[in-house]
Amino acid sequence: MTTTPASAAVAPTAVGVATSVPSGTTSTAVPSVPYDDDPTAHRVLTGDRPTGPLHLGHYFGTLRNRVRLQDQGVEMFVVVADYQVITDRDLADRLAEHTENLVLDYLAAGLDPERATIFPHSAVPALNQLLLPFLSLVSVAELRRNPTVKDEITHSRQSAVSGLMFTYPVHQAADILFCKADLVPVGQDQLPHLEVARTVARRFNERYPHADGSAVFPRPQALLSDAPMLLGTDGGKMSKSRGNAVALGATEDETARIIRGARTDADRRIGYDPVNRPEVSSLVLLAALCQDRTPEAVAEEIGDGGAAVLKRTVTESVNEFLRPMRARRAALAADRGHLRQVLRDGAERANAVADATLAEVREVMGAAI
Repeated sequence: MTTTPASAAVAPTAVGVATSVPSGTTSTAVPSVPYDDDPTAHRVLTGDRPTGPLHLGHYFGTLRNRVRLQDQGVEMFVVVADYQVITDRDLADRLAEHTENLVLDYLAAGLDPERATIFPHSAVPALNQLLLPFLSLVSVAELRRNPTVKDEITHSRQSAVSGLMFTYPVHQAADILFCKADLVPVGQDQLPHLEVARTVARRFNERYPHADGSAVFPRPQALLSDAPMLLGTDGGKMSKSRGNAVALGATEDETARIIRGARTDADRRIGYDPVNRPEVSSLVLLAALCQDRTPEAVAEEIGDGGAAVLKRTVTESVNEFLRPMRARRAALAADRGHLRQVLRDGAERANAVADATLAEVREVMGAAI
């Protein structure tokens, strides 16, 4: 969640309680470990579906903070959720390519496979087997009420809702609990999914405690931070599929073309007013994040330069900011075998953890033989 733009660290809160950022700060609040205790005592689960290239919204929203957590000494498990690609689509298009490119973005951004376990979903059978006992702990009515599932179903590419989509929150609970993660970086919109994981952990612990009464699973907490809300160049939500975002691996020319087409407004005076001028303000904020400055300072500097100067400033700022990352990415891309080895090594570590957790689950359930 490797650069450190000006931001104020905000301690994460328990699930459902929002954090705040002091006025005058502009970038993501660093999700520090709760109560300033030992970072190495915590385990974080995070990840992405391999459906396309990561973009600037991913970087400033989550990826930069993952690197910070790693550098603080938190144990990181990063899942490439390849099975979950088919929750909202019929085919997993170019899955191997997207998976490798996702790892490429991770490494270029600063995730270190020696310190972070990066693994594909489908390579850890014991993780996926946990879905079966976990499903017995959640009712159909509870899944149907989940607001995140409702939203994802609305935007699904499938003509009918699949069982995998419907049970998606429970699958995510298995992702989190297989490694007994106690912290999960999430946005407000993902809190309902995390609450399912907390419910599954609580109910499993109540139903199947150890002989001494101790719990099998921790109840994971949310790491909430006020990530900057960057709009896509069309003024909508920044998205892989809409072509309205600058990919981390885009060339400088591609970046210039995308930003040149960004929506602005008719007011020549550039200001930072996210409520009344959202498209202009999003571009100002992007430049500010890349320059490690406040958006107000960037807007004041551009002044009456209008949209042309604004877009030129954003383009130069983004290209300068991404240049080192793109250089690392190009070097890493020359050895695709290394990317696959990262996944194999991560899968080996993840399997050892998942096998131990499944054995523990089977033992407390009385299923061990």
